[in-house]
Amino acid sequence: MSVADTVLELAKQAKAASRILATLDTDARNRCLITMADALEAQKDLIKAANDKDMAAAPGYGLSAAMQDRLRLDEKRISSMAKGVREVAALPDPVGRILDERTRPNGLKLQKISTPIGVVVIIYESRPNVTADAASLCFKSGNATILRGGKEAIHSNMAIAKIMIDAGKKAFAQFPEHAIQVVPTTDRQAIPELLSLTQYVDLCMPRGGESLIRAVTECSKVPVIKH
Repeated sequence: MSVADTVLELAKQAKAASRILATLDTDARNRCLITMADALEAQKDLIKAANDKDMAAAPGYGLSAAMQDRLRLDEKRISSMAKGVREVAALPDPVGRILDERTRPNGLKLQKISTPIGVVVIIYESRPNVTADAASLCFKSGNATILRGGKEAIHSNMAIAKIMIDAGKKAFAQFPEHAIQVVPTTDRQAIPELLSLTQYVDLCMPRGGESLIRAVTECSKVPVIKH
């Protein structure tokens, strides 16, 4: 399958999942997140095994010692990652909040209510704990997410996402498994291909250095939020 076909399938699956995800209530989403956090800790050995593959390949990518340290996942960092997911679960539900309301002279009542965005693409660099952070925040807010981490963390990112997906399915029978997806290819062409799919992708948020954010902004045809 070509890179274009791969990301098109991801985007289509994410859009379908976003429609189901938007119907889940607060308790269902929180239950899934707590189960995901527990699973990350319970399967720390699987995460570390995947991370070992990334660490072994890291010198070949020319990563500095500091970058390799950012890439490394030990038991303490995995526990911290799980703690972060639990903290997201404990946040107030951002969906369904009344942001503004007014009554027209004719008695018509108007309300502005927060709703999920839909499909959010998040592009980030080597720190693999971002996978859990980004996935949990998007899930909490009712959004499907497509994650594109750096090539140096591909095995770690895939393992973390799979654990979270499997845990979500265990916690809730109607869990849409494509609500969380990792781009499975390290080909750089995947990013412009994905960010050209305006009929499926609603928003992109790059997280990283200035050069990454500039590159994403220049190639994207979907709205981009820059930090």
